[in-house]
Amino acid sequence: MKLTDPSARADLLRRVRLIEEERDCSEILQQLAAVRSAAHQATVALVRTYAAECVVPDGSPEEIADALSVALARSA
Repeated sequence: MKLTDPSARADLLRRVRLIEEERDCSEILQQLAAVRSAAHQATVALVRTYAAECVVPDGSPEEIADALSVALARSA
């Protein structure tokens, strides 16, 4: 899957350019923290969607728990 959202792509490119622009270290750290937070929120949303739409609802509770465990492990 490729990054297709133009605003997300532009935002990521802008953040990487902070280093190229020789910006202050504290500003770069702040931006990296923002990226980490945004990635975490996206992961939470995706795992929630995965749980609601992708896990087979007629599976046993153990199969559902296993599928969610795998999804969470991949997101760590």
